[in-house]
Amino acid sequence: MTIAQELDSQKGICQDVIFPPGDLYSDEPPLETELHLRQIILLLTCLEWLWRDRNNFYAAGNLTIYYSPRQRKSEYFRGPDFFVVLGTERKTRKSWVVWEEDGKYPNVILEILSDSTANTDKGLKKEIYQDTFRTLDYFWFDPYTQEFAGFHLVDGEYQPLQASKQGYLWSQQLGLYLGAYQGLLRFFTRDGQLVPTPEETAGQAQQKAEQAEQKAERLAAKLRELNIDPDTI
Repeated sequence: MTIAQELDSQKGICQDVIFPPGDLYSDEPPLETELHLRQIILLLTCLEWLWRDRNNFYAAGNLTIYYSPRQRKSEYFRGPDFFVVLGTERKTRKSWVVWEEDGKYPNVILEILSDSTANTDKGLKKEIYQDTFRTLDYFWFDPYTQEFAGFHLVDGEYQPLQASKQGYLWSQQLGLYLGAYQGLLRFFTRDGQLVPTPEETAGQAQQKAEQAEQKAERLAAKLRELNIDPDTI
């Protein structure tokens, strides 16, 4: 058999192979950089930890939102980098299908800018989120250039948010500030306190315990200087 005949034979075999249909949970393309992934995970982790006792919200990243008025998943879909829906059940979803979620759209959307998506995020997507989704709070952030902007929907149009003196932008829907911290976007409370990750919370608790132990040791040493046995107190 010649090389050409062998290739034709393999081609025929491949044509006969029927691959099973895939179960695509989301139509979103892969994230562009590791930093994009870290940013999404950080926001999800912090918000879910802060709201760990709440069951009336859904937060996701890089997940498809289907919003076809004809209820077709083949048309009208977008995938924000990060979004939050309030007043809904907190559970795992394969995608967000508006007509299966009582017509709810995200209350908050954040897009992470990149060279290839910035124009769309600032143009077409902003228009869709304003006019179709009616999403009340929309933000974009570039983890490389630190460009950060936010908008709130007022009378059907996005109005730019004014930054606080720390450079943070307020989300009315979340009741939290968003702002850059160590190169990535983080949440802050109304009084400007950083919303920690679970690991940061554990570290803070350990630090407080160590400080309390050191204080107790200093007190015990002082009592001994006064010829008082601290164990008898």
